[in-house]
Amino acid sequence: MDIDLDETHGAVRERTATIVGKTDAIPVALWTPADESPVEHLVLVGHGAGGHKRQEYVTALARGLVRRYGFGAVAMDGPVHGDRRRDSLSPEESSTLAFMEFVQAWTSDVDLTDRMVDDWRTVLDDLLAENEFASVINVGYWGLSMGTILGLPLVASEPRIRACVLGLMGATGPTVERIVDDAARITIPTMFLVQWDDELFARSDAFALFDLLGSTDKQLLATPGRHGDVTSENFRRSGEFLHDRLQVEENRAN
Repeated sequence: MDIDLDETHGAVRERTATIVGKTDAIPVALWTPADESPVEHLVLVGHGAGGHKRQEYVTALARGLVRRYGFGAVAMDGPVHGDRRRDSLSPEESSTLAFMEFVQAWTSDVDLTDRMVDDWRTVLDDLLAENEFASVINVGYWGLSMGTILGLPLVASEPRIRACVLGLMGATGPTVERIVDDAARITIPTMFLVQWDDELFARSDAFALFDLLGSTDKQLLATPGRHGDVTSENFRRSGEFLHDRLQVEENRAN
């Protein structure tokens, strides 16, 4: 892992780095306790389409996980996002273009999901090989919208992930067959977020995807509002869910 930036924000150490992937460099952001206390739980955070690894809500979520629970958190740029881009557009222009390019790739690139799953596994392998994360007991996943489109297949296939937060997505879209098949394979504790007035994914499709999840420990959290109107309260509740479920897994391991 090659560190590009290393700074401290109160109790949180924040770094950006690149990790060597199978096909190209993987840009990541990493949050850990500033006092270097042992990290027992690591959460992978998937951002939404048009976003990037350090966008405001990702950073706020990650810092909260570190401050409240002593977790580590890591995010990586999506397929056409953040430092994977080579243009010099403004953040607003880049976000709009990345969103459109992701939709196009999701529609036409049959290998997109597998590449992103491979990248996440590479990131996880790389971090867990570091002495800093030798104390990690369990791994969680948090990702909404594109974070579910590309993250749900990861959760379904990665046994090291022991609890997850998904949502803002439905049983629909160009990879719906993959999503439906993988949803049934998810048996770990899952919280699923739905925005009642979501303009991108119909609530009926979201409810259908929740119903398909194979877990017997799953919660549906539905809140009024459009796609991007997830409340700070729901961010907090989703973090609590990961903490509670990963703690249960830790107790079982002991």
